Amino acid sequence: MKENKYDNEIFFQKYSQMLRSQKGLQGAGEWSELQKILPDFDGKRVLDLGCGYGWHCKYAAENKALSVLGTDISQKMIQTAQSINPAPQIDYQCIAMEDLRFPDYTFDVVLSSLAFHYIKDFKPLVANIARWIKPGGNFVFSVEHPVFTSYGTQDWYYDENGKILHFPVDNYYYEGRREVIFLGEKVIKYHRTVTTYLNTLLQNGFELQHVIEPQPPEEMMDIEGMKDEMRRPMMLLVSADKK
Repeated sequence: MKENKYDNEIFFQKYSQMLRSQKGLQGAGEWSELQKILPDFDGKRVLDLGCGYGWHCKYAAENKALSVLGTDISQKMIQTAQSINPAPQIDYQCIAMEDLRFPDYTFDVVLSSLAFHYIKDFKPLVANIARWIKPGGNFVFSVEHPVFTSYGTQDWYYDENGKILHFPVDNYYYEGRREVIFLGEKVIKYHRTVTTYLNTLLQNGFELQHVIEPQPPEEMMDIEGMKDEMRRPMMLLVSADKK
């Protein structure tokens, strides 16, 4: 069964209180680095997989994309995107990315922000994306870093006084399902190694352009807990071109 925690009312309300939900791209710690590796959208046909609130769709539209299709498995996400990030050239569709079907060479750019770690089978999805992207097109995505997803709890180890000791990394090479606590709720995610992420792209005709482990931006360092984010990577950003 495909993971769709975001249509749970309690979980969705908690997600709506996050900084990235309230402030959009400027509230996302990785945005300053992700923005640097996005392609030129002018005249391009764009697909956003797991589009959430539609922030990246709106950004592509504002940067002269010819058309943008944002897809998400969550009806609540799609309804929010349609409400707060509409544009004439943007269409939103409620569907799991694994169920999408398009003719070959439909898109110039495929984006995905923090969604692939909810996907059980990454390799067939990338094979589909490789077919959908035109030669010379661009594939850019962010995921939770494999160091962050490996152990499963996605939380620090603390001493008896609640002080952070370290972040656990274990079972790194054992890919697959992890049950984590996110926003105080149980969520199913999927761990895979850096090797799997990158080699899957290479095996499907992509040429790597950028691999980034983004650090928190300086302007966010005063936010509670942000300095601790310097102790381990939380996200992985990748851009690749279709040969």
